[in-house]
Amino acid sequence: MDKSANGLSYVAEAAYEILRTKHKSYYKSEWNVTKSKVVGSLQHTPGPSSFASASDPEEGHSDWFAERMCELMCLTTKWCDVMSLGAPDGLFLEKFQEALQKIAAENKKGNGKDPIVVRFMFGNIIGVPINCNRVMKKLTEDLPEDANLQVWVGAWRYGASWNHAKLIAVDGKYLQTGGHNVWSDIYLKDEPVHDVSIELEGNVTIDAHNFADTQWKFIEKKQGTIIGQILENVPDFLPLVTKSRVIVSEYPRREANEFPPYYDNSTDPTDAEKEESNTDSDLVSVISVGRQGALVDDDRPADDAFIAMIDASTTIIRMSLQDIGPITLPGLKIPLPSVGWPKPYLDALARAIWLRGVDVEIVLSNEDARGGYTNGWDCCDVGSEIIKRIKKQFPDAEDVQLRQKIEDNLRICFIRHGGSDKYQSGKTRIGNHTKWFIVDDLVSYTGSQNLYECDLAEWGVLVDDAEATADMISYYWKPMWDTSFVESDCEVQKVMDGLDMNRENEAVDRSTEDGKRQYEAAASMIAKSMMPNADDDLYDKEE
Repeated sequence: MDKSANGLSYVAEAAYEILRTKHKSYYKSEWNVTKSKVVGSLQHTPGPSSFASASDPEEGHSDWFAERMCELMCLTTKWCDVMSLGAPDGLFLEKFQEALQKIAAENKKGNGKDPIVVRFMFGNIIGVPINCNRVMKKLTEDLPEDANLQVWVGAWRYGASWNHAKLIAVDGKYLQTGGHNVWSDIYLKDEPVHDVSIELEGNVTIDAHNFADTQWKFIEKKQGTIIGQILENVPDFLPLVTKSRVIVSEYPRREANEFPPYYDNSTDPTDAEKEESNTDSDLVSVISVGRQGALVDDDRPADDAFIAMIDASTTIIRMSLQDIGPITLPGLKIPLPSVGWPKPYLDALARAIWLRGVDVEIVLSNEDARGGYTNGWDCCDVGSEIIKRIKKQFPDAEDVQLRQKIEDNLRICFIRHGGSDKYQSGKTRIGNHTKWFIVDDLVSYTGSQNLYECDLAEWGVLVDDAEATADMISYYWKPMWDTSFVESDCEVQKVMDGLDMNRENEAVDRSTEDGKRQYEAAASMIAKSMMPNADDDLYDKEE
């Protein structure tokens, strides 16, 4: 047993036990338990004040978030990892450029030190592949020739799986992670989509570097071959025999190796040294939890940790999510081929409600939310699917009992500002991109992983501390819940009436070429609709 696991709450202990026993081989690559410090409150954009006001956030409302990313990157003295879904644009791009320039100004060639390593990892989305060379040119266009740093930009896809983790990790010390992408129009401009990240200091940052290593190793494995070199230059719209596509660009071209080094753990403190140094009263227990999607055959450590946490609950589960229901075809309540409702999560929520009388409160993105940040299901749809799983697991449950459970324990609503589900313009509904939940007001998850079915590479953190969680509730959850919760969003009768409704799609055999094409075509359509900067020259175009 890892000594850092001493003193875990019963909720965190449940997550740790399933990780320790079922996913031991991914210890310190996809999960770990450490002591670290939570820095400030949750990083919520457009900010908690937006909930109370019917007016849209003022200009510049969330510029601080991009500026904070820059400040964190500027702390780099040896190593920086940045991971996100798509390429940065607008102020995010400007702040990434500014950070690299400041790092370069402090570290010039001839200083006797090794070059600073900066690795950017993105997702190579079907139909919208990132042009890593162009991203690199943008990021480094103003760097001085004497800059003592080396930069890599990479992107990968394996079937319909790609990187979806969002984090900045610096020198094994400073970490930011959560749900935010780096798209200015979605987060910093008018009618912003809600999202949450968290900042920490300490050993959990090392876990983020190690998580990034796995994806860089995959890129090197796939592209470090003759076939890989050829495929790098094949347009994304052309059909490929291989189901993987990886791209990498390096800077400076004639000095840096084609592939970046892997994070050097040799200078990090040993586990024993970490324990001896863990005397800071601000340190709390943190479990990093991730999954590498299709890069791994079957194991999804974070998924199992989430289920274990829900199964350990005794009082209340609070969730702020984009969706729980599966991704649908645009404008239709029809899931993508071979994608269904996340039954393992729904089963766990059903057990919590039925067996232990746990309250479940969920805030979702509105239907028809701005920017496509919704899968199209309403609150009653979600409620019905949870209650269905009670009936499935407990067939003797009677309707009168189910109705009582809905009334007493299940509350689901859409996110609102000042009681309204629309922005002030009245044209679009408010979007929620957050992936955040807490169990029994003890343990929180903040990260990139949605609870709906989507087999991507994800990463986040479980913070096991009642005081830190109380701060999150006060700062973020309570203002949101107080203005968002409306009982009519999830009416008992509508939930009961929806128990016989079929919300599944016909299964598609993705092992066949036809099934694979159907799934990937639908996934591409959805992904492109949610990429606000897909027309930028940072992406290759589908002909």
